Amino acid sequence: MKKCVLMIAAIGFGSLALAQTPAPAIPPIATDVTAEEITKFIDALPKDRVSDRPIKNVEVTGDYRVGVYGVFRPKDLPGRSNLHQVDTTEIYYMMSGYATLVTGGTMTDAKQENANWVQGTAIEGGVSRRVVPGDVIIIPGHTPHWFSELETDLTYLIFRPDPDNRIPLTE
Repeated sequence: MKKCVLMIAAIGFGSLALAQTPAPAIPPIATDVTAEEITKFIDALPKDRVSDRPIKNVEVTGDYRVGVYGVFRPKDLPGRSNLHQVDTTEIYYMMSGYATLVTGGTMTDAKQENANWVQGTAIEGGVSRRVVPGDVIIIPGHTPHWFSELETDLTYLIFRPDPDNRIPLTE
């Protein structure tokens, strides 16, 4: 039994060693997005519409991109349900405001807006949760999502890891 456990452990650790990616020839550089930059950016967003704009999009090790977006969503414009038909995950970090976010389920009155985007009027049968400042919600690509109710205006960050290099770089 002891030999069997040791052999399984050796195979497991050997697999990990083989799975490691070699370091890039040119070492990557870290990217900062300061609290001051975020506040200034979000404060400058238009307040008469849903604004979802890139603060910074960069290439990272592993041949993919990561985007940091600032969003202002006015209380009077909750918006429609959305489905992004891409592998990009959206990670919401709620900065201010209170709302109900629905994910999953089935979109109602769904309409293909372009090759990668479907919009609808609502979602049936999804998971509903109240979001507040400090919450983080991870929405995988191909997942319907919708703010069904806005109690206040919202500000939040969206982090978008993009394995398909679709998002344009900023600088």
